[in-house]
Amino acid sequence: MTSSRPRHAYVHVPFCRHRCGYCDFTLVAGRDDLVERFFVALARELRRVAVVAESDADAARLEIATLYLGGGTPSHLGPVGLERLFALLRRHLAPVAGAEVTVEANPLDVTPAFVAAAAACGVTRVSLGGQSLDAATLAALDRDHAPDDVRRAAERLLEAGFTVSLDLMTAAPGQSLAAVEHDLAAATALDVQHVSVYCLTWERGTAFAAAQRRGTLVPADDALERAMFETAIDRLEAAGYEHYEVSNFARPGARCRHNEAYWDCRPWEAFGPGAARFDGRTRITNHRSTTTWIARMLAGDEATGDVDAMTAEEAARERIVVGLRRRDGLDRDAFRAAGGWSLDDLAGAAIARWVAAGLASDDGRRVRLTRAGLLVSDGLWHEILAPA
Repeated sequence: MTSSRPRHAYVHVPFCRHRCGYCDFTLVAGRDDLVERFFVALARELRRVAVVAESDADAARLEIATLYLGGGTPSHLGPVGLERLFALLRRHLAPVAGAEVTVEANPLDVTPAFVAAAAACGVTRVSLGGQSLDAATLAALDRDHAPDDVRRAAERLLEAGFTVSLDLMTAAPGQSLAAVEHDLAAATALDVQHVSVYCLTWERGTAFAAAQRRGTLVPADDALERAMFETAIDRLEAAGYEHYEVSNFARPGARCRHNEAYWDCRPWEAFGPGAARFDGRTRITNHRSTTTWIARMLAGDEATGDVDAMTAEEAARERIVVGLRRRDGLDRDAFRAAGGWSLDDLAGAAIARWVAAGLASDDGRRVRLTRAGLLVSDGLWHEILAPA
């Protein structure tokens, strides 16, 4: 096993019971008839990781430090489907001792049988798509579960010893700041180890975007969105969570190691429709259509949809953006060691402007965005990715 091979893998499971109105992810709802063909197609794509085995049969498997099953809703496969999926993955992927193995789950799927199956499969971490613990907010988000379903799922998973990450969403249609405060209080009362807080985005092609055009749904205004985000930071930090990335909060030692690999721009493998793999310079994304991906894989064809091949400088600039999304920021020496580029040569002028405006701090060794910078960070990245 060579050290240059990826140590991280993502598997996309595209099945859902229901497509929420805001969702533009690669998924199919109500198409469980495709599950069997999905497994066959995935088995074929996984063959890509095989290497020539010289003396050890395990050499044909990819050793990984993190494995993340996303979707869609992987838990929609149910206990038997989850066990079948892991049996397939084990033929090609070999999590090392202490590996982080994450599965995304809908609260409704977290039955005692599912919890037992996840434990038997070696899952260590469950990302729970709760989105809210308020009935009105869940209805506004077109979710198919109730607040008690979230609580019950989290309690079952925590009792079984899993690390639990809870997703919360802000700026839902009609959501008030008080409702966000209620969600944060309810989430911290559950005592999950990790919380991800996302502001609703109105993606083209979704039911929500169509309703916005008709005027039947109205996005939250910018001031309210900002107040919600700042409230999330304040409440979660006060409850002992570390704000370690723009949208992510963790108890000490409970950061998502898989996502940190992404933010470090380490290579990773990825399988399934819409999944994107990365070798440090080139991002290759599979076709987003589940049916097209299946058909191509079963026909023995390439399932590639998009290829984003970056120059060395473009890759370094992307590293700046993802690095500054983290509260640890960027260490100049580490940045140069990673790609051979000087942070100041690429972004020195922009960083100086941000520091002067109170959007960043710079102690000579490390650059970090301030809270004010994090609040407007999406508006800063063009200065790095497309400098004048």
